[in-house]
Amino acid sequence: MAAFVKFWGARGSIPTPASWTRVYGGNTSCVEVRFDDTLFVCDAGSGIRELGKDLLARQPAPKDLHLLLTHAHWDHIQGFPFFAPLYMPGMKIRVYGRQAKDHNPYHLLSGQMSSAYFPVSLRDVGSRVVADYLDDGNKDIHGVLVRAFALNHPGGCLGYCLSKDGTKIVYATDHELEIQPGDVFPDLDDSGPLRQMPEELVEVAREADLLIMDSQYDDKGYAARKSWGHSSCFSATDLAIRANVKHLALFHHDPEDTDRDVDQKVLACQQRATRHGSRMAISAAREGVELKFG
Repeated sequence: MAAFVKFWGARGSIPTPASWTRVYGGNTSCVEVRFDDTLFVCDAGSGIRELGKDLLARQPAPKDLHLLLTHAHWDHIQGFPFFAPLYMPGMKIRVYGRQAKDHNPYHLLSGQMSSAYFPVSLRDVGSRVVADYLDDGNKDIHGVLVRAFALNHPGGCLGYCLSKDGTKIVYATDHELEIQPGDVFPDLDDSGPLRQMPEELVEVAREADLLIMDSQYDDKGYAARKSWGHSSCFSATDLAIRANVKHLALFHHDPEDTDRDVDQKVLACQQRATRHGSRMAISAAREGVELKFG
């Protein structure tokens, strides 16, 4: 069994195509996760457009995919109307709600393709887009155990844990790891002890091969934007250390961050992990990069 993760969009809030985002990319959230021939797409931000073009160029092109949406904010759904497989006859796209009769993910995609927003209705596309469901947050899909869990974000948000044959991928974007009383903050010198973390999230991420984690800010940025629903990269690092994660991918890059800013966050997080005795790999999610596991 082999698992592959490819980043098609890693930017937060709004697409930022610019000379200073060329390295990590300016497209919003979209991550492809493949376990053998089973294809999952986490979020449908603007990055899903490039994923769609790539899927149609594959031989053979996939005919069935599983779409896992975290929430309905624009940067996580705005690319769906431009997803080329959506218009291909013979393609089946399953859109998952958390539990039976949860049609919200399907309806929000349909709603943004109403005539007020887009010239093509979801009823008129060539593919079959169907509502499917996790079983109260859990489901075995072709041998892949998919688990949804709640995240701390205004309006609500879900994260996803996907695992098969001992390989575990955790996708947790748009989540605020709040600084708890007693934690050093802001810790601009990155010298404080590990911060307190929600135990349930530590357990979800425990021993993950890859944790894709909201890391939009550094500590200074987080201090100015508390309660906005996003995390400091240092808090994400502490969570990953506590959960004994093998590889942390910083995700949901701030639209104001240049490639150099992202590089500096990665280096600072690596230094923090080293100070705490962790040998975990830390990188920043980068458009076009594919990781292999198993």
